[in-house]
Amino acid sequence: MTQTQKPESKANAQQSLADIRWEEDQHPICQRFDDYYFSSDNGLEETQHNFIRPSQLESRFKQLGENEVFRLAETGFGTGLNFLTTWQLWQQSNNNSKLEFYSFEKYPLNRQQLSKALEQWSSLSAEIKQLCEAYPSLTSPGWHRLEFPSVSLNLFIGDVAEGLKELYHSQHPRFAQYNRKINAWFLDGFAPAKNPDMWRAEVLQSIAELSMDGASLATFTAASAVRKGLIALGFDMQKSSGYGLKREMMSGSFHEPEIESLNWPESAHNCPHEAPWALALRKKSTFKKQVNIIGGGIAACCTARALAEAGFQVRIIERQQALAQEGSGNPQGVLYAKLSHRAENLSQFNLQCLHYAQSYYHHFKTQQGIEADLCGVAQLATTEKQCQQQEKLTSYLSQFGCTTDFVQQLDARQLSKAAGVELKHGALYFPLAGWLNPASACNALCQHPNITIHIQQEVQTIERVEGHWECYDKNQSLIHSSDILIIANANEAKRFEQTAGLPLKPVRGQVSYLPATESSNELKTVICGQGYIAPANNQQHCLGASFNLKEQSLELKEQEQYSNLKHLEEDCPSIFDALEIGSSTEQNTAALKGRVALRCTSPDYLPILGPAPKQQDMQSRFNLLSRNAKAAIPHAGSYHEDLYVSLAYGSRGLCYAPLAAAELLSQIQGSPSPMGAKLRKALNPARFIIRDMIRRKAKH
Repeated sequence: MTQTQKPESKANAQQSLADIRWEEDQHPICQRFDDYYFSSDNGLEETQHNFIRPSQLESRFKQLGENEVFRLAETGFGTGLNFLTTWQLWQQSNNNSKLEFYSFEKYPLNRQQLSKALEQWSSLSAEIKQLCEAYPSLTSPGWHRLEFPSVSLNLFIGDVAEGLKELYHSQHPRFAQYNRKINAWFLDGFAPAKNPDMWRAEVLQSIAELSMDGASLATFTAASAVRKGLIALGFDMQKSSGYGLKREMMSGSFHEPEIESLNWPESAHNCPHEAPWALALRKKSTFKKQVNIIGGGIAACCTARALAEAGFQVRIIERQQALAQEGSGNPQGVLYAKLSHRAENLSQFNLQCLHYAQSYYHHFKTQQGIEADLCGVAQLATTEKQCQQQEKLTSYLSQFGCTTDFVQQLDARQLSKAAGVELKHGALYFPLAGWLNPASACNALCQHPNITIHIQQEVQTIERVEGHWECYDKNQSLIHSSDILIIANANEAKRFEQTAGLPLKPVRGQVSYLPATESSNELKTVICGQGYIAPANNQQHCLGASFNLKEQSLELKEQEQYSNLKHLEEDCPSIFDALEIGSSTEQNTAALKGRVALRCTSPDYLPILGPAPKQQDMQSRFNLLSRNAKAAIPHAGSYHEDLYVSLAYGSRGLCYAPLAAAELLSQIQGSPSPMGAKLRKALNPARFIIRDMIRRKAKH
């Protein structure tokens, strides 16, 4: 489905899904294009003949250096057979590098169809099992990132031309060379005569613009229009014998044209492209191994793990006596997201993050035993408006596959059965979500030989010295130095001169601890309404949380304890009664225990993630935007070299942090975004500087 289709249209409800018939109950045929997904003779050998061998992948994989990244992109994911074959070859050929596989599919198979189509390939059984387990049950538009050992699959659901644009670092022609990141291409999909949209000029143009010099390209087709189009764009294409009944195929390589002069005028008014303020130019350099991260919460620890697995040496610098002592310090944190039927940045980001986080924590719970219970999360609908919003959301999501594994809309009776207690409202129920102990998660994430933790070290100032970032304490004594520095210490980032201008907002939150009773132990799932309550852990329920913008005290307040209890009484009276609290009056709250922390949020409620901008330089470079919001300014953004921030996760740090860590790693490595260029830009720390100038708020 494209982003422009209306979720309310029942006639279009299944237009985004694969329409398959089975030949001899084994070979899938796409009815939309009346074509096979793979050869009925031997699909595996067809993949080897058309793609693997012409691309010389075996020898290229073996030649990669340690920590090097190889990027392969494919048009037409289909059954995933090309990916699986490439992945198996990668495991056999390389152990020290990273494979990033990008694939695009407008009409995805569902998990059951995928499993059935692949079951005949016993030689790929291990890879097939992992792919089917990770494959999304809800194939919603946009990016889906699937992680495997040393391999990431970045699957875009939607039109291929739109997806390819999401791989760009900038669409401004002055900076075209920074988009050249792909080492190899598989052009698959169905035949050009049957599926011309896949092979249109716009698609071929993007493929050329994303190709590194020497990038290989292999395709099953030898259609004259495709061949001539690729040659005109800089590919040296040769025909060879095709597989099976296909007479010919093509393969070749890309030769990058000479870079045109970059001496653009100060303001190129004849250029229709938006000012590339989000582009952070990077020096072409060798792998920088040492990274310091200031902060020890879930954002810092997810980032540390992503970097460590990519070969970086990571040092966490935490001012407290242990990890996860501040915003990530509650005993039970809920994995949940704020979704909408509207295709907006915030909703799209939440959807991608929840998909990724559920799989992420399931892996760490299974492999490293983090303290967690992925018991499901129910988001109550207590008003008619909320019920209508949830109905619109489930109707919207139902277009993209079987949603029940991801989300279910339950009435009060169904929810009561799932929760184990009587509830008076219906809800959206996310069966694969749940609660985690953030400290347990942080400690598990940091169990990696490339990660060291330095506690009770408070960084007061940072400074760039001779190509390194140095961290100093309050006495201006050097604590640590590193090639790259990441600031992930929430509201405390305001103390550094380089990040003092970021619009961080502290929000006080207080949770209440309630002793479990025999009746309250019946609660089997997390309930979210005006607040939340999780199933008992160690004979204690965690209830919360207050939301207070006006105060930053870290002392327990009886009024907020009372408010937490009152919300529970209104949303879930049966649970309130089961806790045997009595009337929810203020005098009953004095003996309750709890915890206070300050969340860190941004004005638009999206995280602040990416390179740290130089505020005055940004205002100078893009000053013209304050007079003309559409001014074509041919300048990249101005950012501190090798200084990044990971901040403002609000109350959804558990949900946001895993995918945000993958995104930050991709920026450090210079890779395309795992969440897409649009969302990368939406999270960019410089967005507020640009918005203020456009709204004429900035000082000049």
